Amino acid sequence: SKQNHLSFGFSILVPGHTVSKLRQHSDPEVACLAGEVDTEWRTFLEKHLNRPSIEVRSDPKTETLRKNAQKLLSEALELEMDHLLVENIERETFHLCSRLINGPYRRTVRALVFTLKHRAEIRAQVKNGSLPVGTFVQNHKK
Repeated sequence: SKQNHLSFGFSILVPGHTVSKLRQHSDPEVACLAGEVDTEWRTFLEKHLNRPSIEVRSDPKTETLRKNAQKLLSEALELEMDHLLVENIERETFHLCSRLINGPYRRTVRALVFTLKHRAEIRAQVKNGSLPVGTFVQNHKK
C-alpha cells in the first residue's frame, strides 16, 4: 500500500505485484515458490515497517529544538517525554523534513501537536498503534 512505500523510501510495490502475478503461473513449481516468497516478504514488512531508523547526533541547537518538539508531542499525547512513541513521531517528522529543522519541520510538529491535543480519536489511534506513526506524520506534513 501507499504507507509501505512512504515508510521505506523506496518502492516495494513493483516487486510485490510481480510476485503476486507469478502465483498464478502455469508451472505449479513457479506458483508455489512465488507464494513462499510472497509470504516471506509480507512477514518481513510487518516486522520491519514500524522500526525506528538509526539516529545520528546533531549539533546542540538542532538537538535542543528536537527535544522541545518531543516535549510538545509528549504533552499532547499525555505521555512521558522519553516514551518510545514520542521519540518515533519526532524522528519520523525529522526524517520526512530532510533531517533539517526548517519551516516545514516546525509547521509539521505544530500540526501534529494540534491534532493530538484536539482530536481525541486520532490521539487514541496513534497511542494504540491502529494509526501507524509513518502514516500519521505523512498525513500532517506541511
